[in-house]
Amino acid sequence: MSVSTPSTAGRTGRSARPGRTPIIWRWRVVDIVVASVIAVASSLVFLLWNIGYQVPGAALSAILPGLQGLMAGPWLFAGVLGGLIIRKPGAALFTETVAAIISALIGAQWGPWTIVSGLVQGLGAELVFLAFLYASFRLPVAILAGAAAGVACGINDSIIWYAGADTAFVVIYIISTTISGAVIAGIGSWLIARGLARTGALSRFASGRENTARV
Repeated sequence: MSVSTPSTAGRTGRSARPGRTPIIWRWRVVDIVVASVIAVASSLVFLLWNIGYQVPGAALSAILPGLQGLMAGPWLFAGVLGGLIIRKPGAALFTETVAAIISALIGAQWGPWTIVSGLVQGLGAELVFLAFLYASFRLPVAILAGAAAGVACGINDSIIWYAGADTAFVVIYIISTTISGAVIAGIGSWLIARGLARTGALSRFASGRENTARV
């Protein structure tokens, strides 16, 4: 017969109690701080790209209407990067949405619709991490998360900004945003996360310890 002390029984009871969030999924203060830093830094990228995309976007649109969706990637990376680094439920949605909110407040030309886009795009990436139960953050998962953010972006833009466009345009646009999301937001964010891990900046995160261990 085994005997449990009150303290041991208490710890066991707390960890096994149904309905409680697993400890590895709970947000720490450092998670919130770093996610916020990622969002702020991403919002600055958003603001620069709000201007920078216009010339190449117009050129691609002239070649084939809808192809300008290839320029969407720099608006999609915040959620993927946040998810890869924080590795907690809601991280992708949080970083992409907060980045969009800051961008809108500073003066993005699309106003409140910028926030809607951030919310939708962040949700797209979040659903991929959820599908893998926040347990896999390899390159293929990052690519899928970026692609999902791209699909969400393409659908959202088609409804809000390109309502009434013909089917060919919508299909080309969504395919373009998906490719851009997979490459720029997916592969790009994965490379950024690995680069940050190698500097030791992510030592308090599983993403940092995992990548450092491989070096």
